[in-house]
Amino acid sequence: MKIVVLDGYTENPGDLSWDSLGDLGDLTVYDRTPQEKVVERIGDAQAVYVNKVAIGRDVMEKCPSIRFIGVLATGYNVIDVEAAKEKGIVVCNVPTYGTCSVAQYAIALLLELCHHVGEHSACVKAGEWTDNADWCFWKYPLTELSGKKMGIIGFGRIGRMTGKLAAAFGMEVLAFDSYPLADTEIEGCRYASLDEVIENSDVISLHCPLFPETREIINKSTISRMKHGVMIINTSRGPLICEKDLADALESRKVAGAAVDVVSKEPIQKDNPLLKAPNIIITPHIAWAPRESRQRLMDVAVGNLKAYLNGEPVNVINR
Repeated sequence: MKIVVLDGYTENPGDLSWDSLGDLGDLTVYDRTPQEKVVERIGDAQAVYVNKVAIGRDVMEKCPSIRFIGVLATGYNVIDVEAAKEKGIVVCNVPTYGTCSVAQYAIALLLELCHHVGEHSACVKAGEWTDNADWCFWKYPLTELSGKKMGIIGFGRIGRMTGKLAAAFGMEVLAFDSYPLADTEIEGCRYASLDEVIENSDVISLHCPLFPETREIINKSTISRMKHGVMIINTSRGPLICEKDLADALESRKVAGAAVDVVSKEPIQKDNPLLKAPNIIITPHIAWAPRESRQRLMDVAVGNLKAYLNGEPVNVINR
């Protein structure tokens, strides 16, 4: 079997091994593949792995040998899954690798908004503490989380883990999910309506998928109903937020602070309004990326192909 990885660099920039995948066939790994070279590089391969490279109907028709597509991620919007189903191509994703990493990162962003650790450290290194008349100083408001309400939109695996961590800080967690499960409430967390989450939370953290009904769920209208001084965190999908509306709310101080690891178009564009907004942390889509998380992703991705070759495919998204 010929196996091609079209854009493997973000999954494995050199600190992991592709050997376990190579044990399953003749493996070729490309760090990155421009869209115009996708067909050429797939060639007559039967198994193709991608992260962000798109494989549409046209690619499948030009590469009829494809029998298996492995997505090196949870989201699979880059694949035309209906076309794959029509052509008998099995498409598998990796659904659970980043639960702990992303939840941890969401809390890290929240703590940075509350304490501005990095900026205060930079001030000290710049000599501001040395030259200060007092034994301590702070340049930003400092916020205690205990007793505050954390609103979580999307209470799947990552949302639940984030809620568990927030509850450990003494926060009351209000969780909204389109498909609530009675047995997923945990101590300190309870389900609430979307209206209650929007209107009563001191912090709102986004963990829902990007669907038509969730696109720009954070917008001028929903922000207007939020508490004055709310903080917003997004480690899920950039288009969940109307970025112009969030930038305006940060300017007006309606939103006291925001922290996003994802934006509407990635890499971030120079004209993204969030770049000029005050009181915002923007990081380059790295919540998922600790080595431990990427190793789990690799293990599941390889396991998906093994299961397919054994005639018992798992994590199939186009049955």
